[in-house]
Amino acid sequence: MPKRFVVAASEFSELPRCATGFELADSLMVAAQQLHETSSPHSILRTAVRLAVRILPGAEHAGISVIEHEAHRQTLAWTDEVVRSADALTAGREQHPYWSRLWTAPVARIEDSASADGDGELALSGLGLRSVLSLRLRADRRRLTVLTAYARRPRAFDESATRIGRLFTAHVSIALDSATMREQLTEAMRTRDLIGQAAGILMERLDIDASEAFDRLVRTSQRENTKLRDLARRIVDASEGDQGGRAIRGE
Repeated sequence: MPKRFVVAASEFSELPRCATGFELADSLMVAAQQLHETSSPHSILRTAVRLAVRILPGAEHAGISVIEHEAHRQTLAWTDEVVRSADALTAGREQHPYWSRLWTAPVARIEDSASADGDGELALSGLGLRSVLSLRLRADRRRLTVLTAYARRPRAFDESATRIGRLFTAHVSIALDSATMREQLTEAMRTRDLIGQAAGILMERLDIDASEAFDRLVRTSQRENTKLRDLARRIVDASEGDQGGRAIRGE
């Protein structure tokens, strides 16, 4: 299950609020640097919502959520509790036209929740959230990742705010892709070392060569419907006893 983060909407002293022109370019450059300096996808999400309320004109609150087809919407990062309250009010409405349009369009916007037709939008006005701007960060056939900004005044997000939002989310998406790749490469290195350890244990215990040890790991993984890294971890953890050896010899 993805981790969740709540962050204070504290200010970034380097970023002028609602910048335009050269100030906007400078703000996006600083934001990109801060996003790429983070160490993991989860920390990027946390940084992104914090930056969003500084960069997007009119934004007062922000959150990032994942929407799955015929499943649910889960908020992963938020600036404050009103964002969680807003998500709780619209829970179970993932097929609502507002969210559904993000599968085919990069942006969705509510001008004034007090005059919107849906119950979810009217409920938002009860929280004092009148304007909503949602920007797609990632999309595949099963899942959307969306950054949503909220404002307490109606029609807070005009075309300019939307364009700035799309520039900002492009930076967030690139940073997410980069951090995800780094995380996957790190995990691959750890997995390789772990599988090598497990193979070494089998070579010693069963008096077989490296190729046969790896083949046995693969066959056992398939037979038990277990990921190779999980099987390797089990063997390494049990190396002081004989559980790992028994698991492999049980073919």
